[in-house]
Amino acid sequence: MDKRRPKPQKPAAPEKGASGKGRPKLGRPRHGAQKTPEGAVWLYGRHAVAAALANPNRKVKRVLATKNSADWLAQTGIDEKTLSRLEDMKPDAIDRLLHEGAVHQGLAALAEELPRARLKEVCAPAETGAPVLVLDQITDPQNIGALFRSAAAFGAKAVIVQERRTPPLAGALAKAAAGAIEIVPCVQAVNIARALEALKDLGYHCAGLAGEADAYITEFPATPLALVMGAEGAGLRQLVAATCDKLYRIPIAPGVESLNVSNAAAISLYEARRARNG
Repeated sequence: MDKRRPKPQKPAAPEKGASGKGRPKLGRPRHGAQKTPEGAVWLYGRHAVAAALANPNRKVKRVLATKNSADWLAQTGIDEKTLSRLEDMKPDAIDRLLHEGAVHQGLAALAEELPRARLKEVCAPAETGAPVLVLDQITDPQNIGALFRSAAAFGAKAVIVQERRTPPLAGALAKAAAGAIEIVPCVQAVNIARALEALKDLGYHCAGLAGEADAYITEFPATPLALVMGAEGAGLRQLVAATCDKLYRIPIAPGVESLNVSNAAAISLYEARRARNG
């Protein structure tokens, strides 16, 4: 994010955590771990699992919990019927079902993937103060999770990602989102530039974030906004940048080259809300 305009396109290198082909991997399967059923994902971490259980659109098949985490879950207001389904497990037993390095906090759930969201259904009507966040080839699960969390915090209408290069909304991504993937709809677009054209047709001003832009984010118009964020290092791809209505940059101190993309998105989402209030 916040880099000079990219030169004519070369194939983008995958971010840390990406496999380089298709969807990035969530992490290496633990030796001896059971295969996850097709169409299902593992969610782990207290807030990620609690949010999934509270989401009527999420079908949860199993919930594994240590005694301490079961007690914590009971305090969140989860209903008795759900609590009765908890499978009492030791931390190392949960470890064996998840990928290597999963920090589950004593709570994990096997759930079906969320129903696919469609752009026109979740982004219309365009509303000032309810921006859409568009992610151009951002593949790191931790970054995407943090972006969802910021989108939820600032009332974003949806997050649009590139279908082929985005990891499943599960695992480390869901944990970093702290429940936000259950709140903010995710649209998986085959082509980001075409998704921007569709947003324009709905009445959105597509604002691309780029370090070489002449305008600052303080100049956001008080209209419905689609904020377009590029991958760290590469920034926005040339066609995506050209499809945006205008490019903007964050005013940062001299000598600081760029911001983490999730930080840049949080600042931009805040400014979009401030522009609306102004």
